Amino acid sequence: MNSNNLRTFAGSDIIIYIITYHILKTFEELGVAAPILKAIQEMGYESPMPVQEEVIPFLLGEDNDVIALAQTGTGKTAAFGLPILQKINVSEYQPQALILCPTRELCLQIAGDLNDYSKYIDNLKVLPVYGGSSIESQIKALKRGVHIIVATPGRLLDLMNRKTVDLGTVRSVIMDEADEMLNMGFTDSINAILAEVPASRNMLLFSATMPQGIASITKKYMHNPKEIVIGNKNEGNKNIRHVAYIVHARDKYLALKRIADYYPNIYGIIFCRTRKETQEIADKLIQDGYNADSLHGELSQAQRDYVMQKFRVKNIQLLVATDVAARGLDVDDLTHVINYGLPDEVESYTHRSGRTGRAGKTGISIAICHIKEKGRIRDIERIINKKFDKGEMPSGQAICEKQLLNLVDQIEKVKVNEEEISPLMPAIYRKLEWLEKEDIIKRMVSLEFNRLIDYYKDAQEIQDVTDDRFSRKEFGEGDRGGRRVSLAQEGYSRLFLNFGKTDGLYPNRLIELINKCVPGKVQIGKIDLRDNFSFFEVESAEANRVIQSMCGFEIEGRRISVEPAQGKKEGGDRGPRGGGEYKGRRDRKDFGDHKEYGSRSYGNRREESGDKPWRRNSEDRNSRKPSNSRYRR
Repeated sequence: MNSNNLRTFAGSDIIIYIITYHILKTFEELGVAAPILKAIQEMGYESPMPVQEEVIPFLLGEDNDVIALAQTGTGKTAAFGLPILQKINVSEYQPQALILCPTRELCLQIAGDLNDYSKYIDNLKVLPVYGGSSIESQIKALKRGVHIIVATPGRLLDLMNRKTVDLGTVRSVIMDEADEMLNMGFTDSINAILAEVPASRNMLLFSATMPQGIASITKKYMHNPKEIVIGNKNEGNKNIRHVAYIVHARDKYLALKRIADYYPNIYGIIFCRTRKETQEIADKLIQDGYNADSLHGELSQAQRDYVMQKFRVKNIQLLVATDVAARGLDVDDLTHVINYGLPDEVESYTHRSGRTGRAGKTGISIAICHIKEKGRIRDIERIINKKFDKGEMPSGQAICEKQLLNLVDQIEKVKVNEEEISPLMPAIYRKLEWLEKEDIIKRMVSLEFNRLIDYYKDAQEIQDVTDDRFSRKEFGEGDRGGRRVSLAQEGYSRLFLNFGKTDGLYPNRLIELINKCVPGKVQIGKIDLRDNFSFFEVESAEANRVIQSMCGFEIEGRRISVEPAQGKKEGGDRGPRGGGEYKGRRDRKDFGDHKEYGSRSYGNRREESGDKPWRRNSEDRNSRKPSNSRYRR
């Protein structure tokens, strides 16, 4: 290891190197061969980035397994690509390196970069293997012989099942964005693929975060891996500023437009939670005159490619996308990432924000949230080890000023084609000679911005929900010791349940419990899980029925208690309230075993009595599921 690895920690079978600073080296000093060096110099590579400086020497060695934890945009492709290319024996036309990645877009990106790096290596063949394209052409390419396969797990497994690809000659396996592949459900496919690779190969795993699933892969398939951490685990990019705008739900789209207007040169991605929302927001932006488009799973592959090409060449200024569609998206110079609603998982936020601030550049990650998402903001802050700045919604006047100054800046920097425009200037001068210079400037600016000025002149300002002008109750504070008290949304009642997260209770399991205990349809609103108890909302007209139906049932000998939440202190988790027969036992059973419901007694009711609502026929049971539940996971 070089001298900048100041601290070394010994784990069970992993050596962890934490990078505190690095001394700039050259690619030549790292051992990169002349043909590759020539190619990357022509591409503008001057000095290695930290992840390249640390990873390349390892990979050029023999049988070194490496786990590299680094954010997107830190130069990972070159970190594994340069040494892999250098170790290829071009005289052997068989797969020697396998690179797995989560998406078609990233697959093509990596293959393209490898071809660029190997510009001066004769006869080296790189094959991208992915779904959505002709499998026959990929089979033909494999038969002709390739040295490196860059693949998505699904398509590669398909080729393996067809017996058209042999991984028995692979000497290096690289998993890029491993956490994303696990999140997308590729665990079984990855296990099936790695089972066909020789045990003697070396393995390289690159990831932005370190979820539990990766630990199991490293234990099963890697040999004494070196773990290289650039920064801290799961920590956000230092070059990214995080800003949160807290607005009413009804104002989210208006807030989005104001933010886009306030940054005239914005080039970014707007993340939405669902395909439907993604398309709706994109359509609204287009109708309102913004240069935007959508990217989601309901688009065909050809449509996705078309949108992405337009976005890469900046013919689209704002790309509205789902997390899945944007995975593996590698676009330079993004100025902003906008979260039109926070993701469920903190790791997803890290990936979202990591799309900007790449390659040493700065970027802004914006979250447009309503007041009930403040807790998730704090959760994200703890993980990324950075604080969100509180965004102040720009006024119409501030936006107009910003846009006008941007126009002036563009005028100042515009290139004038003297040869082409000179013949036209005398006629233009004669036409405008009656106007003073100041009048010409005013008219030019007004011509461009009358629409924007007129719009914001009469536009209502977006209210800051945390402003002192609002009552404490509106944003969740009671008046007893500052304890937080959440109010149910209109038409709904907030109920207390004496089970929480320590009991293994999750939103989907709570919904399941309600369905099983309460006959008929129940419209469920917001769910608020605490450690030792929970709150959930149901339609006010159904509240009493829900309480009566659920109370008296038992889980593992512990009685379910449901009661109105009004007046309950919600500021802490001091233990269960309204706990019925529960007397403070700490030996709680896991709530998550779904099979319990069919074999245990609930209250005084026994399974053989036949009076459990969930024991009825399937038609009855299906009719009782809540229709159009507001809670979605």
